[in-house]
Amino acid sequence: MPSPMATDSDAVSAVRLAALRDFEDSKAGVKGLVDDGATTIPFFFRHPNPSFKPSPPHLSVPVVDLSLPRAVVVPTLVSAASQWGFFQLVNHSVPIPLIRRAISAVRSFHELPPAERSRFYSREVGSGISYFSNIDLFSSGAASWRDTLQIAMVLARPNSERIPAVCREQLLDWDEAAKELARTVMGMLAEGMGLEEERLEKMSCLEGRVMVGHYYPPCPEPEATAGIVPHTDPGVLTLLLQDEIGGLQIRKEGEDGEPWWVDVKPIPGAIVVNVGDLLQIISNDKYKSVEHRVLANSHKDARVSIGIFYSPSKRESYDIYGPLQELVSQENAAHYRKFTMTEYYTTFFNKELRSKSLVDHFRI
Repeated sequence: MPSPMATDSDAVSAVRLAALRDFEDSKAGVKGLVDDGATTIPFFFRHPNPSFKPSPPHLSVPVVDLSLPRAVVVPTLVSAASQWGFFQLVNHSVPIPLIRRAISAVRSFHELPPAERSRFYSREVGSGISYFSNIDLFSSGAASWRDTLQIAMVLARPNSERIPAVCREQLLDWDEAAKELARTVMGMLAEGMGLEEERLEKMSCLEGRVMVGHYYPPCPEPEATAGIVPHTDPGVLTLLLQDEIGGLQIRKEGEDGEPWWVDVKPIPGAIVVNVGDLLQIISNDKYKSVEHRVLANSHKDARVSIGIFYSPSKRESYDIYGPLQELVSQENAAHYRKFTMTEYYTTFFNKELRSKSLVDHFRI
């Protein structure tokens, strides 16, 4: 019997928590709802629907052609990272067949029979491998319509045998190829700050990697929910593969101060790169971490994307981060205070995804 002091909000919270636990205990994710023939979405997936005006058709995320001379590529890439925070790389070093195999392998995992897929369902990150729906399922105001396979490689790769066999080889190949491309991009961004090319690599920014294979099933009510809510990435850099379905958008301020949501239109073989919060802080605001989102999937086929988030692996108490000292002077004061990675990521994980921009938290 409810306590006489219980309120309506307590009852709603109890109903919501029970529904979330039932969903979690199914270990089938959003894909399981679709497999069961859902024609509506559960109430805890419903989002408010803020209105953002569509962007002008001429507005598009910069495309950087890595086959051009370095003297052309570096300023183009630096401009994109400074003004947009996002860009797409073409004519890069990653073989196109490798990209296709990786996307296909992630799709294959998420489309395994429920009994096979559910064996991997867990939010525990200690093994380096986890499979779940919504990392912030129990802390967010509303869940989003996606499932995720995550591989954490912060200090070392997990035991490869723990990675599902259906996508193991393909994702390890993508990790190797992406790391070399990330090294190239970080070198150019460091050069754009007037630093030695290896500056970010020496800070171990290539080593703290987390890979996510997102799966966005067709949604019966795409206008009522989200694929991923607006957010920024916490790390230094993100490399992303996306299939041809689309749905990724970035926020861009319009000429009248009103925000637009600009589509990151899929380009066959292209790799999307975006600046994370930590790189904005490290660069003392030269490079910009930009809010982005994914629309709920309104297509008949599932959308797949594979992101790798790069951040420092040096995370001891004596490893202090903030604006790079070489970038701070009397004319250009530090815009952020110093912090450790423990404080940084504790702050990140204590907020729901929608509110996870860390830039303002550490700003002086």
